Amino acid sequence: MQVYSVRDAAEADFVQCMRDLKAMGYDGVELAGTYGMTVPQVKAILDEIGLVLVSAHLGADVMWDDALLADYAATGMRYIAVPWFHKPTDPAFLADNIEKLRVLGQRCQSFGLQMGYHNHDFELAQVPGDGRCALEAYYEEISADLLKTQLDLAWVKAGGKDPVAFLRRYPDRAPTVHMKDYVGTFGAEDFSLCPVGEGTQDVPALLDAARGVGTAWVIVEQDQPNGGRSRMECAAVSAEYLKPLL
Repeated sequence: MQVYSVRDAAEADFVQCMRDLKAMGYDGVELAGTYGMTVPQVKAILDEIGLVLVSAHLGADVMWDDALLADYAATGMRYIAVPWFHKPTDPAFLADNIEKLRVLGQRCQSFGLQMGYHNHDFELAQVPGDGRCALEAYYEEISADLLKTQLDLAWVKAGGKDPVAFLRRYPDRAPTVHMKDYVGTFGAEDFSLCPVGEGTQDVPALLDAARGVGTAWVIVEQDQPNGGRSRMECAAVSAEYLKPLL
């Protein structure tokens, strides 16, 4: 579970939230912040509950903090994901993004961490004057040892690509994926993120593709709840759907 998906419960009582996720059947979590605690404190809580600290989303600005990277590395966590980066509007902007991401990947590598990139829909749009989408350019221009994918499979689809085919383009380069689902048409009034299994995604096909490319962790993410349910209720629905498929 990407903890951002249940952030209200995590903010109210982090320990109980983690216990509840474990009871739902989640084996690990991906952090997006530490809720007023230090990284070692969070790791101790997860260890006590029996949840793996799989990865963490860190903004590019805080990835210059040596102490923070060292704290995450000391937990034994393997993966760091950049959750968002600037939308390139021309080839020069794209080239600048590529160089900055390459440097961040080198920083993570120096701490024994593997960096990935978490996409949204806009990275799937063609960069004017380049002919590629930003996501393709990042993975073509930056070596696999410095940049892995963390494909958000719903945003890949919303961006106009086949998420199964796109995932299969990166064998052995997708250690984690974000499993997300939605109903309606992206950009329209009927669009809504939903628990995994309730939307338009062919989840069994996505899981099969993930296995085929060596994905180690499928991370559930639902940015906003839907159907009048709480974030934790949505998390439980996703877990119940996924458990028999894994």
